[in-house]
Amino acid sequence: MESIVRQTLHDIEIICINDGSTDKSLEILKEYAEKDERIVLIDKMNEGYGVGMNIGLDKATGEYIGIVEPDDFVPLSMYEDLYNVAKQNDLDFVKADFYRFTRSEKTGDMHLTYNHLDSEGMDYNQVIDPFEKPYITKFIMNTWSGIYRRQYIEEHHIRHNTTPGASFQDNGFFWQTFIYAKRCMFLDKPYYMNRRDNPNSSVNNKEKVYCMNVEYDFVRDIFMQKGNEKLWERFKYYYNYKRYFSYTFTIGRISDEFKREYVERISKEFRRAQDLEELDMNVFTPRTRERLSLLIKDPNGYYQKYALFEGGSAADQIKKLERELSDVKKSTTFKIGKAMMFVPRSIKRKIVKRK
Repeated sequence: MESIVRQTLHDIEIICINDGSTDKSLEILKEYAEKDERIVLIDKMNEGYGVGMNIGLDKATGEYIGIVEPDDFVPLSMYEDLYNVAKQNDLDFVKADFYRFTRSEKTGDMHLTYNHLDSEGMDYNQVIDPFEKPYITKFIMNTWSGIYRRQYIEEHHIRHNTTPGASFQDNGFFWQTFIYAKRCMFLDKPYYMNRRDNPNSSVNNKEKVYCMNVEYDFVRDIFMQKGNEKLWERFKYYYNYKRYFSYTFTIGRISDEFKREYVERISKEFRRAQDLEELDMNVFTPRTRERLSLLIKDPNGYYQKYALFEGGSAADQIKKLERELSDVKKSTTFKIGKAMMFVPRSIKRKIVKRK
């Protein structure tokens, strides 16, 4: 809240959504609202991220809209800088690079990681029509590192998915802003500060298995709407590119007990996409093509080769392998095999000894 109320762009409205919090968030927001007339406070029952975001979009009256999530903060000049760029270039939206950060529990020190939206660095600081360059949907997925023209948002009725209990509902918003935009820009300067060490974040929830699949069904339904046929033909290969990496991210996030079933599920989804000619392997790198091909043809092989090791630290993976090796050694099959190999090994040792 401090980073928002102290923005150098002072002429803003600050819409705060209290989505049924059970801590002291509402008290804190009320204190800020009493001191700052720009704050619009909405207190509501908990209905999830998508519902809360849509209420904020409905309430907004400003020329451009920015999003700040409760774990994060923004530099004091962020919105003034982005607004000036958006106005000068008549943009539907403008987004900038950002930092992810964690804090040390012992020292409180902040560790920053710079994230480039454009990994190739070829499309920064220029006005882009996404329909002409659909590959820009490969850029890092987020909705909060920029601002969006409200008139454009309303014209296309861009809103978040509101599926109860779902997560990652910013994916659908991301796709809508890209496919409908005519003029956008990406800046090679970091602003937004995104926290990644909150244990209560959806990123760290191991139980929500299929929420990403639900979100990509939501995106596909938008593409399938009447009048969006050309958009689907233009973006379908990149939709499946983004979907693959969202699903593999999910594999690394969910509990081990769900991974085999999940791999079977997404294998069927991509096999269907291939049958419908909605998948272009040339969009992927050679390494990713190899992985995706294995996922489609042999989901069990993919699970054994990749899914078992998705997510977790190297130390966690070593411990997992050690446990699996211990289980194998305790198995009846291993003991019988070891006994059967005892005689051949003894004979081999004697032959080597004689030589």
